[in-house]
Amino acid sequence: MTTLIEVPAGLEGVIAADTTVGDVRGEEGFYHYRQYSAVDLAASRSFEDVWYLLINTELPDKAASKAFAARVAGLRELPSGLEAVMAPLASGAAPLDVLRSALSVLGAVAHWGPSMDLAPQELAAQGLIAGAVAPTILTAAWRLAQGDDPIAPRADLGHAANYLWMLTGREADEDHVRALEQYLITTIDHGFNASTFAARVITSTGADMAAALVGAVGALSGPLHGGAPSRALAMLDAIGKPEAAEKWVRDAVVAGDRIMGFGHRVYKTDDPRSVFMREVAQRLGGDLPAFAVQVERTVIDVLAELKPGRQLYTNVEFYAGVVMNACGIPREMFTPTFASSRTIGWVANILEQAAHNRLIRPTARYVGPPAPAPVPEPE
Repeated sequence: MTTLIEVPAGLEGVIAADTTVGDVRGEEGFYHYRQYSAVDLAASRSFEDVWYLLINTELPDKAASKAFAARVAGLRELPSGLEAVMAPLASGAAPLDVLRSALSVLGAVAHWGPSMDLAPQELAAQGLIAGAVAPTILTAAWRLAQGDDPIAPRADLGHAANYLWMLTGREADEDHVRALEQYLITTIDHGFNASTFAARVITSTGADMAAALVGAVGALSGPLHGGAPSRALAMLDAIGKPEAAEKWVRDAVVAGDRIMGFGHRVYKTDDPRSVFMREVAQRLGGDLPAFAVQVERTVIDVLAELKPGRQLYTNVEFYAGVVMNACGIPREMFTPTFASSRTIGWVANILEQAAHNRLIRPTARYVGPPAPAPVPEPE
């Protein structure tokens, strides 16, 4: 007999698997990739180095770093079968929706087989392709939707610089490239969030890499998971000017409206990603980062007065929008940009799930009418 265990709604506090990819310690305001602080990695290493860490479990030396960066840069081009359908996919569709469909097409045209039938090296190679082409898909989708031609990736640029190149057709300022790179590093993975868990559930069935990534993108598309950066920036637009901040925030709290960019399911103290992104935003300078800092302080003060004990702090989305806006990324591309990075975290979890797989198959508690009931004769 299997012993049934009741768990909280939303699986909050439930340990569903063992992982070496990383962890989030919400009470401490700390998270890490492998054994390294994610914030320390963002402060000191390149995006490609952190990508290498998640896939290979260790940081590269200089030679390995250079070789890996060259390898993934060479995978950015879209396969011809996928490139041919990008225009119809992007017609009237949001970039994240295009990514979801394009990853499915990628798996089909590349003939990716079930994960359970592949050697670890084959599955890892597919994951590198997915991580490399996701930015190409997203930027092409955006440009096509604007009536512009996609811009081919450049293998001579780093990951973040190439992303901005494909998006705008211009070589970005080094400060903007580094700011975006640091944002992408801070969002590459974040524990057993909804999209990561979805990817692992799908992988547990033995499905292919593309299927798991499509499921992850589907989970991320929900506003409760990945849709807040542009909404936080819209809140700053609504407030408008520093002297209007306190009244706007008070009115919103009294009305029971949600303050976008504040609160997190796991963190019960400062979100370390937000703290770091605040520093990045202030380093970039300008009126918007200074305004955002003032609004943050106002929200925290008003909440402490009107909602004591709530422990609501800024989350990564609040300053992510400020940083991406400063780097020239359109608001419609905020969540897709997040997805371009998180794809690599999903891949790391897919590889781990496939390597130590057990079908994830929980049980639901039935609360409907008592069964069996007699089936009535048709009238």
